[in-house]
Amino acid sequence: LLDVWEKHYSNDPMNHLASNLGTAFHETAGTMQPIKERGPKSYFNKYEPGTRIGKVLGNTVPGDGYRFRGEGHVQNTGRRNAQVATKRLNEEFNLGIDLVKNPEKRGDPFISAHSLFLGNKEGWWTGKDLADYIDDKDEADAEDLREFIEARRVVNGTDKARKIAEHASSLDELPK
Repeated sequence: LLDVWEKHYSNDPMNHLASNLGTAFHETAGTMQPIKERGPKSYFNKYEPGTRIGKVLGNTVPGDGYRFRGEGHVQNTGRRNAQVATKRLNEEFNLGIDLVKNPEKRGDPFISAHSLFLGNKEGWWTGKDLADYIDDKDEADAEDLREFIEARRVVNGTDKARKIAEHASSLDELPK
């Protein structure tokens, strides 16, 4: 993760890195390695075409719920997100990937790291991006924490927002 950040995103604000790492820590169950969303196959029925969540995720083919379950550092979930990631990663890095045909590639560490950093920077997941919530100012810890809490909306509404913000906040205090 840090190698990809350093090579491709190091001009972005450091508090964006802290937010991304806090997100990755939570979304990977503390492993900081790309993982697949866990649960029995039936758990992913909520992502199937025709369901409320499945429609939001752009799932159109029966079996998409399980096939496009979350994967990676940011848990890239759904056919639509795989399409967006394919398009943007190929445009930016000429990778020649197709994450719709090969959704397991979302877990490749290089692809996953870029999906985390570029996806959160551009607002792939919810239409909101990190700059919508996190400024590049050194402020009181309480204000930084508030911004990190709000930044959870970039990925997944407010689910576990405070917990993730606390991870990000502790990382934001490291020497630059």
